[in-house]
Amino acid sequence: MFLPILCIFSLILSSSHAADFCVGDLAAPEGPAGFSCKKAEKVTIDDFVFSGLGKAGNTSNIINAAVTPAFASQFPGLNGLGLSLARLDLGKGGVIPMHTHPAASEVLLVTQGKICAGFISSANAVYIKTLVKGDIMIFPRGLLHFQLNGGGVPATAVVSFSDPQPGLQILDYALFGNDLPTQLVTGTTFLDEAQVKKLKAVLGGTG
Repeated sequence: MFLPILCIFSLILSSSHAADFCVGDLAAPEGPAGFSCKKAEKVTIDDFVFSGLGKAGNTSNIINAAVTPAFASQFPGLNGLGLSLARLDLGKGGVIPMHTHPAASEVLLVTQGKICAGFISSANAVYIKTLVKGDIMIFPRGLLHFQLNGGGVPATAVVSFSDPQPGLQILDYALFGNDLPTQLVTGTTFLDEAQVKKLKAVLGGTG
């Protein structure tokens, strides 16, 4: 009887000494579990404050959009806490192409304009909604999803992820922005060679 009680008491004591946080040491290499912890005496309030989302991103690019991340590598206070943030700016006609976050689910809050957003389930069911200021939408982990400007004025949103490093794979770039041979792309899609070469030229791919 005494031994189980002693074990429980020991667990309570050990858990009470668990670290409150693990501010990432950005000078150290990042591993699969994130950054190692900065020494406690070197942690400051600035590690827990990030001001980078207050400024609009540069949307002068092929997709007329910008994503400003607040991941562990930009915001070290997030390290080990299981979350991260980003700002999404969509210019007129802007789009975030079909993509996935392998490590995280996503929550999007529209703060300006209209955003048409959607995702595709593993059963190929499609869920699409045009969101307005104040609307929130969830994108489950690993599913293909997109956002595009749903109005004639710039749109912005704040997104949160369930991991400090959510990961990103954009479908268009996975197919056409690398050196995957054209013959393999045509053989695994319904696109002809001319279409594949045109998309590779636009997205910087070779092969």
